[in-house]
Order: sequence, then C-alpha cells, then structure tokens
Amino acid sequence: MIILHDITYTHSDKSVLFSAISFNVQTGDKISLVGNNGAGKSTLLQILAGNLQPTQGHLTSNSKPYYVPQHFGQFNADSVAKALGIDHKLTALEAILNGDATEENFSHLDDDWTVEERAREALSHWQLEDVDLYQKMQTLSGGQKTRVFLAGIRVHQPEIVLLDEPSNHLDLTSRAILYGYIETTRDTLIVVSHDRVLLNKIHKVCELSAKGVAMYGGNYDFYVAQKQVQSHALSQDINNKEKALRKAKVVERETLERQQKLDARGKKKQEKAGISTIMMNTLRNKAEKTASKLKGVHTNKGDAIVGELRVLRKEVPDLAAMKIDFDDSDLHRGKVMITAEAVNFEYEAGQLWQSALTFEVRSGERWAIKGANGSGKTTLIKMILGACVPASGNLFCAAVHTIYIDQDYSLINNSLTVFEQAQIFNQGLWPEHEVKMRLNRFLFGSEDWNKSCSALSGGEKMRLMLCSLTLSIRPPDMIVLDEPTNNLDIQNLEILTRAIGDYKGTLLVVSHDDSFLQEIGVAHYIAL
Repeated sequence: MIILHDITYTHSDKSVLFSAISFNVQTGDKISLVGNNGAGKSTLLQILAGNLQPTQGHLTSNSKPYYVPQHFGQFNADSVAKALGIDHKLTALEAILNGDATEENFSHLDDDWTVEERAREALSHWQLEDVDLYQKMQTLSGGQKTRVFLAGIRVHQPEIVLLDEPSNHLDLTSRAILYGYIETTRDTLIVVSHDRVLLNKIHKVCELSAKGVAMYGGNYDFYVAQKQVQSHALSQDINNKEKALRKAKVVERETLERQQKLDARGKKKQEKAGISTIMMNTLRNKAEKTASKLKGVHTNKGDAIVGELRVLRKEVPDLAAMKIDFDDSDLHRGKVMITAEAVNFEYEAGQLWQSALTFEVRSGERWAIKGANGSGKTTLIKMILGACVPASGNLFCAAVHTIYIDQDYSLINNSLTVFEQAQIFNQGLWPEHEVKMRLNRFLFGSEDWNKSCSALSGGEKMRLMLCSLTLSIRPPDMIVLDEPTNNLDIQNLEILTRAIGDYKGTLLVVSHDDSFLQEIGVAHYIAL
C-alpha cells in the first residue's frame, strides 16, 4: 500500500510543479497516471520511487518500489548487472564459489543464491539471450535498454512496480510481452504511458493536473468518455457565461438609457418649476452620481463574468487551431516519389534483409515502415533520405522537398530561444506579430518566447516543430516521421495526430503505435 499526503514539489527556481497531492494506492491496484505535458507525472513517479524528495508532505509505502525509467543515458557507462542493481551480488557469488567465503561476501549476497540464474532467465524472457550481464549499457539499442529494466522485475520480484513510458522503443513482439505482464501480474502497478493499447489494460486512471488528482474507475477509453462529458459541460458553462455577459451588457445599456430619460424628464420639470440655478446644479450632480454608480455596478458584474470566462477558456486549449496549414504541394497527386527494386543493405554479417525490398510510393500516399527492433527501419529511412546507398538493387527517390522529423526533434536548435527557432523557419516572410500569434496558437505564450529550446520537453519540441513548419515558405512534398509518438503525453499526441491529419503531402512513418497509424490514415505498409 502507498499513501501520499499533501505532496508538494517545487522546482529550484521556486515554481510549484504540483501541490497538496493526496491519494492512496491499495495493494494489487493497477493505476495509469495521466496528465498534460508538464503536469509532473514523471516527477511524481520519481518521488514514489524514492529518487526525489517532495518539498512538502510525506509518503508511506509498505514495500520498496521497482522503477523502470523513461530515459537511460545515465546508465550508459554501467554494465547490465550494475544497471539492474545486482553487480555486487554477482561479484560476491562468484567470489564465494571460488573459495573466498568472507563475511563481507556473504553479506553482499544476502542468501540470494539464485540471482544469476534469475537474471539470465529474465533476460531470456525478454528476448535478450545475446545480452551479457557484464556488457556495457551503451552498446545496447533503446529497445534493448528498456527490456533490460523490464527484465529487472523478474529479477527483483518486487511488490510495487513503477513504469515510466515502458513501451517506448519496443517492437510489436516486446510490446506483446509487456501487455501480457500488465494483464496477468498481481504486482501493484503505477504506469505513465501514451500507449493507448497498454492504458486500456489498466482499469483505474489517476489524472494529475494543476487542480490536483482525480481518480476514474475504468480504463483509458472510459476516462476519455468521462472527459468528453466534462468537456461538454465546460462548453455549456462557457456558452452560459457568454450569454450572461451579453445579457449583462444589454441590461447595463437599458438601465443607463432609462436613467438618462428619467433625468431628462426631471430636468424639464425642474426648469418649468423655476428652481434656482444652484439647486439645478445640485440635482444634476446627484443625477450624474446616480448614473455613475449604476454604471459601476454593471461594470463590476460584467468584469466578474469576463474573469470567470477567462478561467473557463484556459481549460480548453484550441487543439483545432494547431494544424499544419500548408498550401498544397506543387506535385500532382500520383507522381512517383520513391521506387525500390530488389533493394538490400549489407553489414559485415551479411545482407540486412532476408528478402530484398520492392515497393513504390506515390505523391499523396501514407506509408508506414514496420518491423522488430534491429530489422533495419532506420537504415531504410537513411537510404530514402540519401544518407546511405543500397548494396544491391535500385532505389529511385524524386528530387523533392522533404522534412525529416525524428523522435528527438533534432531540427530544433537547442542553443536558440523559442522565438529564434520559429524565426529560423520564418525566412523573413511573416511579420513579428504573426510569428508570435502562431506561437500562441501552439501554446507558447509570451512567457515562453525567450525560453531556451534546450529546456523544452519532447512534447513542447514537437509543438514548436509543427509551429515552425507552418511558417516555412515552401510546403514539404514529403514528411518522414521516425517514432514520432515516443516521449509524448496524451495531449501532445492528440495535437500531433490532428496536425498530421491535415497535411496533404506524402507521409512516411516509422512507428510501433498501431492506434496512431490508424488515426493518421496510413494505408500502405513496408514490413521488414
């Protein structure tokens, strides 16, 4: 069981990430932790794992959690055994078996005589038979690193498991193993993920937002349905407030007009009655004060409604506005863009693909490249982009304007500010106010314009990349997306899906996310 009570986390710059977070996790619970980019999901997982301390509040757990991180760069210099936290046990076991039966070695081993056997079995379960426990992590691919840490669950056999984007970098086979674990385990699970297939296998959702946490008793589809109900109610609230504001303006105008008529009639009566000038001035001042008071009352009421509207509208980001509104490509639909005839690539070990690749991509089509980790998806992309050449066969790629967007959004220059990055793509075409207006449309307010791109999250870089593309003079004839959904939260995934859905050119995508491929209308596949 885990109990969080009034957990607050404050950044070093004194900005509050979240505050007064309280909820309980019962033994055996499986919870997906969701929330918009920057809500603090990964930070909360780190606090639960004991890797970060909250600024305020306290946490109680009846067992030490096992944590699978989202990023692995800090482990590159470590061996697989050290990354798994079993290197000291393995060293002690080997020493004891070689006759060095010291008290220190027995203390390090802690009676865990099967640790090496479990570790090798766990690696085999995750299809890592070729990975050695003493191999450096930096020699492994992203998918292999993820599977190493997932294998640690079988090694350590914890009661509580924390998973931060566990399906990132995993191919379909590895995802199937992960899904099987999610469905069958009796471990207590807390999962951060954008993988909707995975999220629908978990039947409790915890939403983290600036308001705190909200629990939903159902899977991700149920959560989305509930959010749609709430969104509809929010839209109704906004409509009602807008009606109230319009009515308040009408009432204000009518009240002032009525008062002005009364004042005018009163003035005529006073003139006929021969009231002195001094008294007339006194009565006029009194009338003006009454009118001013009435106007102030109605203005205050209107301002209050405007303030309420502003708060409500902040809760509804204009996702529809975030689209790649390019002009259509100059290429006619159906023009041959890529032709591959019996194409293959060679490494020292031999040919990359057992069967040579033959396919044809035409303008306006949407293709996906699919295959297991190590099947050569990135190599094929490099061939298409001209970064390498095939060892055999013929590959024709039309001379067209292509934009390549990888999962790290490398087109973003980390040494620039957000506004400077947008200007790089602007090429002097749009005035400054238009650039800033588009940045606002993609959720970059004035407080973000001078922020360094190096400080942006993956989702923020994706939004800035899309925004920058809308400023480009020439629309790309083809966009190549390499694992675009990795490291994106649900909101940013929806933004990307909507934006790509509006693009009229040719699309080539590398992704393991079948839901994403279906939603963006991929109709053709290259299976490796």
